[in-house]
Amino acid sequence: MARVTAHTDTRQGILDTAYGLVGAKGFSGVGLNEILTSAGVPKGSFYHYFGSKEAFGEALLADYFETYLAGLDATLAEPGLSHAERLMNYWRKWQATQGSVDYQRKCLAVKLAAEVSDLSEAMRIALKGGTAAIIERLSRSIAAGVAEGSLGIESEPSTTAEDLYHVWLGASLMAKIVRTDAPFEAAMGTTRRILGLASP
Repeated sequence: MARVTAHTDTRQGILDTAYGLVGAKGFSGVGLNEILTSAGVPKGSFYHYFGSKEAFGEALLADYFETYLAGLDATLAEPGLSHAERLMNYWRKWQATQGSVDYQRKCLAVKLAAEVSDLSEAMRIALKGGTAAIIERLSRSIAAGVAEGSLGIESEPSTTAEDLYHVWLGASLMAKIVRTDAPFEAAMGTTRRILGLASP
């Protein structure tokens, strides 16, 4: 049992270390030796934990989305708030995270979507599954907001959720290009309009 725990801890340590490196340099820009050195794991032992760099990428995305979805679930279930307030808090957190220089907190879906989708079918599928799970949760929250009367939308909740996720994904990419918060501010305005919320 101790060996299994040690194996799991080391594997998780590699993944945890990789977040900041991949967030800063991208998947292709980070070498395995750099990851292992930063994690304090002997070089050459990578394949003891992952079958290939692609398998490592899949594991990294799976681990990322597991943590991300847990955080999203907590945000969308925050007590004492309407579903509209919870959703707006989610977008505010998105802006704070993506506008930050802390690569450990950066969204890997934003960082890796364009880079790896054409290079690795397995990683593309991992990204597709993770983002679909996010959109599904947003859709449920939007539907609940409509039911409670805090939101007013023109499309189906699922379509609205997908549209909003696309808006924020695009805003995150544009923010990288222009290096200002203007795309996020525009996304926030679009989000309020789509959800039928008055400007603050």
